[in-house]
Amino acid sequence: MSNLNEAGGAGSQKAASENAPVSVISNFIKDIINDDLKSGKHAGIITRFPPEPNGYLHIGHAKSICLNFGLAKEYGGRCHLRFDDTNPCKEDIEYIESIERDVKWLGFDWNEHLYYASDYYDALYEYAVALIKMDKAYVCELTNEEMREYRGTLTEGGKHSPHRDRPVSESLELFERMKKGEFEDGKLVLRAKIDMSSPNINMRDPIIYRIRHTTHHRTGDKWCIYPMYDFTHCVSDAIEKITHSICTLEFEDHRPLYDWFLDVLKTECHPRQIEFARLNLTFTVMSKRKLLELVEKKYVSGWDDPRMPTISGLRRRGYTAEAIRNFCEMIGVAKSNSTVDFAMLEYCVREDLNKKAMRVMGVLKPLKVVITNYPDGQVEELDAQNNPEDESAGTRKIPFSKVIYIERDDFREDPPKQFFRLAPGREVRLKHAYYIKCETAVKDEKGEITELHCTYDPATKGGWSDDGRKVQGTLHWVSAAHALECEVRIYDQLFTKSNPDETASGDYKENLNENSLVKLYPCYVEPGLKSAKIEDRYQFLRQGYFCLDSDSTPDKLIFNRTVSLVDTWAKLEKKIQKK
Repeated sequence: MSNLNEAGGAGSQKAASENAPVSVISNFIKDIINDDLKSGKHAGIITRFPPEPNGYLHIGHAKSICLNFGLAKEYGGRCHLRFDDTNPCKEDIEYIESIERDVKWLGFDWNEHLYYASDYYDALYEYAVALIKMDKAYVCELTNEEMREYRGTLTEGGKHSPHRDRPVSESLELFERMKKGEFEDGKLVLRAKIDMSSPNINMRDPIIYRIRHTTHHRTGDKWCIYPMYDFTHCVSDAIEKITHSICTLEFEDHRPLYDWFLDVLKTECHPRQIEFARLNLTFTVMSKRKLLELVEKKYVSGWDDPRMPTISGLRRRGYTAEAIRNFCEMIGVAKSNSTVDFAMLEYCVREDLNKKAMRVMGVLKPLKVVITNYPDGQVEELDAQNNPEDESAGTRKIPFSKVIYIERDDFREDPPKQFFRLAPGREVRLKHAYYIKCETAVKDEKGEITELHCTYDPATKGGWSDDGRKVQGTLHWVSAAHALECEVRIYDQLFTKSNPDETASGDYKENLNENSLVKLYPCYVEPGLKSAKIEDRYQFLRQGYFCLDSDSTPDKLIFNRTVSLVDTWAKLEKKIQKK
């Protein structure tokens, strides 16, 4: 049986095989590829990323994307993007578009190699007929309940379906009638005839085709029978001439089934499946079913909610593609599952944004400060450095005037011993501006402080004193007359426990963090942020990294806190090194 899609060809890949290994940083997958290239088994490599279009991609998929596309790039090969669209009941064009968008945002491109499992429906049907003719598949009439009963358990083998030995001609006729739509959903299935006593439950006559009278997003109503994932997946790999089929560990027990299909069908190409550990992160869930439930039951605002581990959610929160790629490289490729601390991902985000993000000042919990000895109506344009990590970023002008806002937490009327910020009679530095000294605190009828009256020292412009006196506290601020009013959204982990599934009832939703989102309004930022664009990222001095949210309007800016400045992962690493 000829392949329908000549996806092979290794002309551009020859150089990679001659120079393998390519990278100094190796792993067991690269070792396998290097051996295959050295032995001449392959002239080059072809990998694929095969998502099911039944949800948005998450950070776990990012690891697979970086691995598959990264290996193809490193070895001069190519990586296909293939949608395994075999279940029209759960698939949607929205998911397809989001997957394409996320892969490209991460920095990868499949070029002309975009495929769908539905591209191969005719070929898959022919392969299924071939199995029946070889007496390696049969039409079964057992109900779902009966099939579960016949299948056996992990410790006991199954028993044969009463339809297992029906004549080949009868299965061929029934399968053709299934295709024509003569039976209702669930009435019949096509099963592979393998081994009902196999210790691997996947080999116990698995279903190959089932009836679904559902319109497909690409093939319309042409088909009312659809191939199962396990059958479609390996055959599609063979059709596309994939050399290395890289997948996560949960598919390890499926590999014998994939090999059985390809061996029996004698496909021209037999991809080598290699399993690696999937990514598990603390304080998150990666199950598409659970993520979909969070969206549908409105525990979050959508797939791109910044608290979600989806790529679109992380992007909206302000994470960069570079940070995610660096994270995937840092955690590496392993053979056994483990859980990675979310703080490591945040560390990668800070490392990237520290180099790129423009520094600005934003006040989240404003307290009004009147500088009593500053001239009325005067406005100064002060110089401020945009990024101390990048001299080429230059400087900007920020306005300074008689009335400013500082953080409410930066003032204490009765400060504790280690409090070095503003207090009655104390002097502090305003970043980029002057020294100010608190003279009095104005209170309302409830005794709450509404504003501070301070004086400034004109000789300390730029935040430095020529007379040698020093202050311990440096505060950020904004000019009240020029600042932009905005909303700031502070995000925390979506779950309160490192392992959200750790509950007595088994319901992960019990561990949802009711304080995972706090909205602050009004907040104030420098006037220069008026020109900010969606997803623009900044470091608010002393506050963290923020980005402009897609909910923003010209009349109301909304900033998401991407990550705080506190690096728990770096602190943990230092402790480990000291030990």
